[in-house]
Amino acid sequence: MTHSKVSRRTVIATLGALGATAAFAQGTPTRPATVRLGYQKSSTLVALLKVQGTLEKQLAPLHVSVSWHEFTSGLPLLEALNLDNLDISADVADTVPVFAQAAGADLTFIAQEAPSPAAQAIVVREDSPLKTVADLKGKKVGFAKAAGAHYLLIAALAKAGLSFKDITPAYLTPADGRAAFEKGAIDAWVVWDPFLAAAQRQPGQSKVRVLADGAGIASYQRYYLASTPFANARPDVLRVFYAELEKTGKWVKQNPKDAAALLSPVWGLDAATIEQANARRSYAVRPVVPELLVEQQRIADAFFAERLLPRKIDALNVALFKPGA
Repeated sequence: MTHSKVSRRTVIATLGALGATAAFAQGTPTRPATVRLGYQKSSTLVALLKVQGTLEKQLAPLHVSVSWHEFTSGLPLLEALNLDNLDISADVADTVPVFAQAAGADLTFIAQEAPSPAAQAIVVREDSPLKTVADLKGKKVGFAKAAGAHYLLIAALAKAGLSFKDITPAYLTPADGRAAFEKGAIDAWVVWDPFLAAAQRQPGQSKVRVLADGAGIASYQRYYLASTPFANARPDVLRVFYAELEKTGKWVKQNPKDAAALLSPVWGLDAATIEQANARRSYAVRPVVPELLVEQQRIADAFFAERLLPRKIDALNVALFKPGA
């Protein structure tokens, strides 16, 4: 067994997931197995692995190929993982696994990126009369449901003496949020990089002003996950995946211009915007241990208190992959 439970409760896999995993495990050199990997636009390290073909090269000795599946945000990504439509999820914000757990998802945490609090923010147009988070009372705020931006908003409102009920939420994908923000259909927008950097640098559009980022409010740690049946069946694949993430994270920080140049055609953004976004992300990949999950419980409790989770959960009751095992 290559992953452990933080609590004593046992993870129970569905028969369907077990069947799919068993089929994967039987992959042979004549019929290569395929790992289904989901990602989103902000999945920087996975985007680099994809464009460079690195993961396929490292998995070739295991006779494993990769199929890539892009999602608009983290929540639908983990929903697909929970429904056995994916095997591995690229990084999602710390809030997303909480919603997945509440839905009964059987997931294993593979890795965590160290905090990047400035990589998401609450923004308004430069000419907006709103000057502080407290001014959001009674206003319409756009953000992606269950994203890190969602928790940032809740935490920032609480710090300003407000609750989630004091604003009118508009659940929007990043693309829809950008359009609504530019048209003035929402009063404020909560978003993460690289969408944040793109909004800040977009020529010919109204400039944006930051009301608050995550500093001192929300750490914004990102997690890589797998379905637990898959993690049990193919720890060898997860070890390769973890090693490549760790290596790529270090490379991005050491070679910011080269990384931005590679990502520019993939993301459809200019290299300078990408470099600005990447500067705010830590990309420090590390194993997930119980001590690093403390904020997960605060996030879960905050969402439950606002009646945004259907039930109270133990955020530490998760399976953890051990890359060195």
